[in-house]
Amino acid sequence: MENELFAIVETSIVTDEVIQKVQSADAGAITVFIGTVREMTNGKRTLSLEYEAYVSMAVKSLEKIGAEIEEKWPNTKVAITHRIGRLEISETAVVIAVSSPHRQAAYEANQYAIERIKEIVPIWKKEYWEDGTKWIGDQLERHSYAKEGLDD
Repeated sequence: MENELFAIVETSIVTDEVIQKVQSADAGAITVFIGTVREMTNGKRTLSLEYEAYVSMAVKSLEKIGAEIEEKWPNTKVAITHRIGRLEISETAVVIAVSSPHRQAAYEANQYAIERIKEIVPIWKKEYWEDGTKWIGDQLERHSYAKEGLDD
């Protein structure tokens, strides 16, 4: 599901398409954050990840982050695409592009966006490790959803 600037997708993310959404003649800077699946997490070898989302609410949360950014950093434009489903090592999980007249605002807004995604967007992660699997829970990993019968 997506709108013009914010999307939750089940296919590979094309970074250039996300960047094109924020390009503007007024932009003196565009920053891009690309979050990828890493192999090692806290000393454990990750084989793959699986993301699930409450998609309609996730898109609304991404829109909210975009509005917050536009309020905090006037004249910025943000586009965010997050992938769900099974992702292999090095695949792209999220792309955030921010354009702004000046680079500092673009950097700050981009960092703000990824932190807010982890705080408020209803996306959950399951990690597949060499020695088993675990639902990590929310993206800040403060609330685990590991309950009897949920972990493999």
